[in-house]
Amino acid sequence: MKVCIAEKPSVAKDIANVIGANQRRDGYYEGNGYQVTWTFGHFCTLKEPHDYTERWKSWRLEDLPMIPSSFGIKLIDNAGALKQFGVIENLVSQCDEVINCGDAGQEGELIQRWVLLKAKCNVPVKRLWISSLTEQAIREGFEKLKDSEIYNNLYAAGSARAIGDWLLGMNATRLFTKKFGQGKVVLSIGRVQTPTLALIVQRQKEINAFVSEEYWELKTIYRETEFTANIERLKSEEKAQKGLAYLLQHDFEITSFEKKEGKEGNPKLFDLTSLQVEANKKYGYSAEETLKHTQNLYEKKFITYPRVDTTYLSEDIYPKVEGILRELTYYAQFTAPLLAKPIPKSKNVFDDKKVTDHHAIIPTGVLPNHISQDEKRIYDLVARRFISVFYPECKVSNTTVLGKAGQVEFKATGKQILELGWRELYLNDKKEADPKKEEEEKVMPNFEVGERGPHEPRVHQGKTSPPKAYTEATLLRAMETAGRQVDDEEMRELLKDNGIGRPSTRANIIETLFKRRYIEKKKKNIFATQTGIDLIDTIQNELLKSAELTGNWERKLRLIEKGDYSMETFKQELIQMVVDLTQEVKSNRGRAISIAEEAPVEVLKEEKEKKPVKPKAQKEEINIEALTCPKCKEHLLKKGKTAYGCSNFQACGFKIPFEFLGKKLTDKHVYDLLSKGKTAKIKGLQIPGNPETTDARLVMNGDFNFEVG
Repeated sequence: MKVCIAEKPSVAKDIANVIGANQRRDGYYEGNGYQVTWTFGHFCTLKEPHDYTERWKSWRLEDLPMIPSSFGIKLIDNAGALKQFGVIENLVSQCDEVINCGDAGQEGELIQRWVLLKAKCNVPVKRLWISSLTEQAIREGFEKLKDSEIYNNLYAAGSARAIGDWLLGMNATRLFTKKFGQGKVVLSIGRVQTPTLALIVQRQKEINAFVSEEYWELKTIYRETEFTANIERLKSEEKAQKGLAYLLQHDFEITSFEKKEGKEGNPKLFDLTSLQVEANKKYGYSAEETLKHTQNLYEKKFITYPRVDTTYLSEDIYPKVEGILRELTYYAQFTAPLLAKPIPKSKNVFDDKKVTDHHAIIPTGVLPNHISQDEKRIYDLVARRFISVFYPECKVSNTTVLGKAGQVEFKATGKQILELGWRELYLNDKKEADPKKEEEEKVMPNFEVGERGPHEPRVHQGKTSPPKAYTEATLLRAMETAGRQVDDEEMRELLKDNGIGRPSTRANIIETLFKRRYIEKKKKNIFATQTGIDLIDTIQNELLKSAELTGNWERKLRLIEKGDYSMETFKQELIQMVVDLTQEVKSNRGRAISIAEEAPVEVLKEEKEKKPVKPKAQKEEINIEALTCPKCKEHLLKKGKTAYGCSNFQACGFKIPFEFLGKKLTDKHVYDLLSKGKTAKIKGLQIPGNPETTDARLVMNGDFNFEVG
């Protein structure tokens, strides 16, 4: 018997249908020599400090740094997860082979390896590695199963990342909390979150310190074309008026007229970050929202694997492109010209050297149906971008005109589109019309060198503008390039190895900063709160705040993935950093952090002091809709007036009724069911068939239903 382990019940069902495991059992499918079971996200996690020694249960400076001699894993404390793990453990103990069908990425590899490690798997393991969940992709994947060992480096990188985050997060958070938190607040420090916050704080300080200055410019209109004086901005109105008086005494003369034809290259295919950037600019979606909609489209088989960081396709995709384009019947007006001749094979699109585990995000050719408006928008972005890369380049005419009035030189520029090329796909969409942010089209008349005549000079008064606050789009770009301002796509591609975080984790990092109230959003702009600014000011160690140094850690993790760097070396480097940091902070006599009144108090599991301080923030009402579905990890929403349900309810089916067995469930009951798998004892439950009420707990079972326990 072969046991297949998927990462979600819905994916397990798709796989079971394809390979003929059609008999539903308790926690798995069976048939045709296969048993197909599933996890639902992280079943295992690294052990917490108190799991290593009772001494680390309390937060004390003298116990830092905490460096376990070896790192262990444990099952999460969730009744549903524990029951489903029991199913996996039993199946693995009796099978001949395991097929790892987890999400085909670093995090998916880590999740499955930890589960197999905890289940004491000692049979051969194969790996299903696919870029979409279509029936064809699953069939092809099973025909080309890989040896699990091929992905050992990927697992090593995932383990190194988890251990690195534990070492820095656990130690630095306790260190700064006990040293500067005044016993009132947990100061959360993270390998990725802290340098990201530092970027935002730095921009905030630049904005706060900015002093606007007035300036004056000389401009003129000649033959209905506006020219700007080619001199530095003037600092006084008096000088500007003198300049205007001078210009009024002279005709305008054309000294140079240059018209060059050029081409605007096609935009790149989407990786996850560029898709999140585009969706934020066009629709205002947060990075997390875009990831959620994209993941839904992937699981519904409409697009390929989304958590990617490449904008290229592997060359073996080329033969499939024509078929995908033919299936995109919603876009027939755009695909018809492409299908009338051979599809171009450009190195800007197909390059094996630029693709590692997965290629860029593209449509699968399966037409979407029964999807939300948000998912339609994301699908449209992906589909149009896919079609556009095979169109001709956009041909333009760039015009530069120089002139003078007396001795003052002027300049005007313009651009005219000669042939639309790929821009044809974006004609009706101003926000998307130019992914490269070129200036708008400005047609200029033809000028003759030496021509002259009257003109209309004027003084333009303006004010200098502060640096722009980050939006999620610009923050994602800054994380991708470790804080460097980079507009060129090719240069961004080169810097990706040194970015802060990974495409799949950046959305979560930003959401974590919002949740901890270190940052806030005003319209589309992101600002650091006073708490966030105070935290960064308290951290004197530049290692914790440096985007470039964090980017260097990311580069090393990628090298581990490729087998070019040792996981053990990376771990030892982080241990040394934590040791040095601890010594530095312990000897620091800096001030305690001043916490803003609205700042939340975060209490970590392992902080159980003998006399804990009960913070006000713990009395806040629980926000159920901030929690996630235990079955498929999507957000919970109110489903009418009767229940909370998964935002992906049509596919997932998970819900919690407001009233159960005659009792209204409180937010605390719902929270406990989702976080612990069981409630505290509830009085007065009305059990069917029992005339008397019962006091009992509600427990979530392995099928994500509720029963009396």
